[in-house]
Amino acid sequence: MSFVKEVLMDKKKEIVLFSSTAIALYGYDQGMMSLINTNRDYLRTIGIAEEDPLVGIIVSVYYLGCAVGSVLASWLADQRGRKIGIFACLAVTALGNLIMFITGLGFHKGSMAVMFVGRIVMGLGVGGIDSVIPVYSSELNSDGGRGKAMAQEFQSNIFGLVMAFGINLGVTNSLGKDNQWAWRIPIIVMQIYPVLLLSVMYRLPESPRWFIFHSCHDEAHEALVDIFGEDDAKEKFDELAKAHKDESSHSVGYNDMIWPSGSQFHQTVVTVMGQVNQALTGYGAISVYGPQIFQLLGFGVKNSEYLTMGNYIAYFFLMTFAWMYIDRVGRRILMVGGAFALSISFLILTILGGLSTNSDNLGIPAIAVGIPGSIVLYIATGSFGIGWLTEPWLIPTEIFPSTSRAQGAAISVVIWGLANFVVTLLTPIGFNNLKYWLFLVFTVTNLFAGWWTWAYSPETGGRPFEDNQAFFEDAKEHGTWTVRKINSGEFTHMPNKKAEDEEGESAPLLGSQS
Repeated sequence: MSFVKEVLMDKKKEIVLFSSTAIALYGYDQGMMSLINTNRDYLRTIGIAEEDPLVGIIVSVYYLGCAVGSVLASWLADQRGRKIGIFACLAVTALGNLIMFITGLGFHKGSMAVMFVGRIVMGLGVGGIDSVIPVYSSELNSDGGRGKAMAQEFQSNIFGLVMAFGINLGVTNSLGKDNQWAWRIPIIVMQIYPVLLLSVMYRLPESPRWFIFHSCHDEAHEALVDIFGEDDAKEKFDELAKAHKDESSHSVGYNDMIWPSGSQFHQTVVTVMGQVNQALTGYGAISVYGPQIFQLLGFGVKNSEYLTMGNYIAYFFLMTFAWMYIDRVGRRILMVGGAFALSISFLILTILGGLSTNSDNLGIPAIAVGIPGSIVLYIATGSFGIGWLTEPWLIPTEIFPSTSRAQGAAISVVIWGLANFVVTLLTPIGFNNLKYWLFLVFTVTNLFAGWWTWAYSPETGGRPFEDNQAFFEDAKEHGTWTVRKINSGEFTHMPNKKAEDEEGESAPLLGSQS
């Protein structure tokens, strides 16, 4: 009770807790669909076989909804406020989830169409949440605490994944794969998230930065008082007003971001490639098709499901290292190191997958391949969580000016949605045709992701927003995007010493989260 009381009395902690719970929606869907895809009643209800490509299409179409939802939500969040944007996204998510739940409930004709609609509508909501929440959170955190706060939020994402898969596993074991409630219950339980968040939204302040940038000065002051108290609110207000004055003369739109001649095109490419490279790590395949991967390593169906659950739990705890180190060693080191660890892991899995597939001919016991394969898969999962889960979402919130930060986050979600649409669409096809050779593909794509990040992605941690934006101006002057060739490689690593008494957007709103 003391923890609950402390959170409710501390507006900063309340905001972080709300943002973390909202981000958990993304993880819940991944854990939810992984076992639903193998439920025989579900497959009969929508009229497809387990190895039908439509299984992957139904999973992946959700990401197209995410892509569209992120653009709509970013526009709404810019025009009407971050809270209005979040409220609308939660309501749409709840609606989409309800449509999925009623699929084939009392009817069979048109069940597949209803499921498609539900997946797309829920994607609209979750994509919007993934677009607006990182902006909302980043606008209320310090230069030295942005990474930690967002990594903690994404650890909640994994909690959603663990929760969904655990519920799925429990009802599947209790009711069996031929029972409709074994797949309907995990879907409807997801309603807890949007309903709970909608019921407590009234307690949260609007982003003071949004108020300032829309000339709502009285409301901005009230929000700052709500967060900091009367004594500090005036100083914070003056800092935000100065940031607004500095940026108000630089109007930025999507044309400035998506065309090579635009002032924010370089930032957009860094954002796009961050999400593309995250998809290329291949973890989307592991998170959605985990049980199938363990089966490929030689385990039976039940053991594969339990090992997948263990993998997700380990994933949750290993994410602790992400928020411990993301603001200490920086984004680049974790991303490059994570990519190369994943590359080595997938190379080993290619070899072990080949041995498992041919174990009878080679006279190798299945367990001799399955155990080391499981360990490597657990390591790969942790490497992704530490190096790639948070960073591609965090960097866009740190490199765009306030006038285009929501649009930058929207572009990030659009690319994430499209990239994951392709990955989740092709993964079941890849497993059915390439088998273990699919791991070799991910070995190569991870090498590319690590190389690109090392060459072109600047270190944005520990720096004010203004310094990160100045990097791109300097890159234009130097005529290169290679990080080590700009300002003597200053942005290849974290700053040696953080400047004191930063002003404007460089100053924290929530302060360092501990």
